[in-house]
Amino acid sequence: MNSIEDVRKSTLEYYEGDELKTNIWIDKYCLNNKGELMELSPVDMYKRLAKEFYRIEQNYPNPISYDEIYYLLSENVILPGGSLLYGIGNEYALSSLGNCFVIGVPADSYGGICHTDQEQIQLMKRRAGVGHDLSHLRPSGSTVTNAAKSSTGMVSFMERYSNSTREVAQDGRRGALMLTADITHPDAGKFIEAKDDLTKITGANISVKVSDDFMNTLLAKYEAENAEAQLKAVNLWQKLVHQAWKNAEPGVLFWDTITRESPADCYEGFKSTSTNPCKNYYKIVA
Repeated sequence: MNSIEDVRKSTLEYYEGDELKTNIWIDKYCLNNKGELMELSPVDMYKRLAKEFYRIEQNYPNPISYDEIYYLLSENVILPGGSLLYGIGNEYALSSLGNCFVIGVPADSYGGICHTDQEQIQLMKRRAGVGHDLSHLRPSGSTVTNAAKSSTGMVSFMERYSNSTREVAQDGRRGALMLTADITHPDAGKFIEAKDDLTKITGANISVKVSDDFMNTLLAKYEAENAEAQLKAVNLWQKLVHQAWKNAEPGVLFWDTITRESPADCYEGFKSTSTNPCKNYYKIVA
């Protein structure tokens, strides 16, 4: 256990007077036991990591030495993700050892929606960022067999997932959520405008998955037989561009390019379905 004054002094010295780095390390990476700081500076963090990596190394031939592991970490030759820096060897908190996840079950049902919400909450409370796609949900006005008789559509559930993100923060590290939808979904226009009210969906980023076919239709010369599809594409694109200019969202994911260049998508049982707010990750679908 160390006083905040001692931790700040040692960490500030370690970072050669850099207040920003000092504040970030104390706030996000220093082990914390119910408010008590358990590490004096990043030196202790790297020792903790090196100890755990060295322990695992003993399971393999020609293990790397503790000193070499410590050097690689402390000199930033290897820099693990933030959740690893905080979670490895942490006896005081339940923390994910992964930064980012794509989740969700492709079930167009209330059970599926709630299951995804539960997955999101469990990951976020362990420090992880999350993304999931809403394209599998039926559009608003569609018939359902429950007492409601018709669906409110995918946009109505965006606020639910956004609120879960805000709630799980618990006055600490905030959650990070990305919600995506395909440009061909009947509710794509509503999705694009979902954050026009700046008081809504404040706990999520949103992005639209745009296909090569959509862009080819958008950019094609006018053809009478394709006039309706071209007009729809132009209207959606103009709406998307306007909202991005107005509110800085939604983002655009050129989805065919993502899946073409994705290393994981060449393997059976893997399929890109969405992104999290930082980068593209994958979900096992087999």
